Amino acid sequence: MSIRILHKTFGLIILLLALHKLAIAQVVRVNGTVYERTERYGMAGVSVMNSAGGGTVTDSMGHYSIRIATKDSLSFSYQGKATMKFPVAEINVNRPFDIGLHVDIKVLPTVEVQHKSYKEDSTDFREEYKKVFNFNQDYIATGMGGVGVNLDALFSIRKAKRMEHFRQQLIAVEQDRYITHRFNMPLVRELTGLQSPALDTFMVRYRPTYEMLLSFENEYEFYEYIKGWGSYFSSEWKKEHP
Repeated sequence: MSIRILHKTFGLIILLLALHKLAIAQVVRVNGTVYERTERYGMAGVSVMNSAGGGTVTDSMGHYSIRIATKDSLSFSYQGKATMKFPVAEINVNRPFDIGLHVDIKVLPTVEVQHKSYKEDSTDFREEYKKVFNFNQDYIATGMGGVGVNLDALFSIRKAKRMEHFRQQLIAVEQDRYITHRFNMPLVRELTGLQSPALDTFMVRYRPTYEMLLSFENEYEFYEYIKGWGSYFSSEWKKEHP
């Protein structure tokens, strides 16, 4: 590659970086809650996406927070069904942007999980977000005379970063669901003999991490963890609540 081509290439890179910094200055944060049809309950697991395909997912209370360009638009998707796109320029970012989806509480995952296995639910989750999980981007391309810069890829650096951030959030959601599947209330109640409200407190205080669950060599070790800490917690609970 000649010196002239190198100068042009680096010049383009500097220009793109300048445009990138300018774009960052036009990014705002939108917060809000996604409700079901009656607007009484927040919906967990709703994807909140921008036009480029990046985004986030709502937490267990239906809350979300997303950084998005003012020239972009926002849409919500649940179980493969997406809403209309909302231009960010028309959203008052100083107030929560709440939205209600036409979904009845009886079909929310907290109820539906009784009729679907964990494996089926995980497969559906991966299928719904397969574009995010399978996203891949090459930044270097082979050009005439050697290795050159893929300009199209450089323009998509921000999209790639957003997609990777979204993917990490989805992985965190998957891991959290796995913990809930393994460390469930009926199992803990059976092993410890605890009842609510002590059981509710134990479920929060001794909820294992994803890494901890993977560290147990077998179910026996996992059950011993629950029984051991359950016995300790029970004695402490009785002292605090005579």
